[in-house]
Amino acid sequence: MLTKRIIPCLDMTEGKVVKGVQFETFRDAGNPVELAKRYDNEGADELVFLDITATVDNRNILLDVVRKTALNVTIPFSVGGGIRTTSDMKDVLRAGADKVSVNTGGFNNPQLISDCANIFGSQCVVLSLDARKIGEKKWNVFINGGRIDTGISVVDWAIQAIKQGAGEILLTCIDSDGTKRGFNVELTREVSSKVSVPVIASGGAGNLKDFVEILTEGEADAALAASLFHFGEYKIADVKNHLKRQGVSVRD
Repeated sequence: MLTKRIIPCLDMTEGKVVKGVQFETFRDAGNPVELAKRYDNEGADELVFLDITATVDNRNILLDVVRKTALNVTIPFSVGGGIRTTSDMKDVLRAGADKVSVNTGGFNNPQLISDCANIFGSQCVVLSLDARKIGEKKWNVFINGGRIDTGISVVDWAIQAIKQGAGEILLTCIDSDGTKRGFNVELTREVSSKVSVPVIASGGAGNLKDFVEILTEGEADAALAASLFHFGEYKIADVKNHLKRQGVSVRD
């Protein structure tokens, strides 16, 4: 049985961590490097940094945060937001990140995914995919921080991006994001069943049961959460210990 991963997510803007609801109404959650150190010490398997306003503001990722994080943590971490070129990805990897996630830049230019995979390897390229429900069992890809409906099916884009070279999918359900009503099991299972790469489920974690459901019924390879961890409702160990009791294989 493959071990499942628990991954804290640090959404950043202007150098600080924030957390919103459905990509809106953000509140301050702390210093990114200090939070990263805390999660490393608590036993997180990986970290995800997303500079959520880099694309909208048409600026590059804050590389100083990436460098400081790399000096202070031992676990792998990925970084996304504002990745438009292979040079952008090179800068982030050189700053110390293990993976780079592409979202709007990859959708607007799928060749970017292929170029990054060819240069740096598919294992370094994460497709960050923001989904919103538009009908019965229908989800579209949204870009530009969830502001623009592309009109493209989530599953169709996931499959295409993997063909382009993406080695992992970070799947965020915008409808669930920050609501604490649970992950979108149906959406995650739909994507996981159609792709051959690991899927990280994001959006909606509210309690320990939610992690069990998404990693079993949702067929996710990893579960990502933010506010539950940032504001002290649960520690990483709480989640992992509960998963173990439910028969889900996780790393110590």
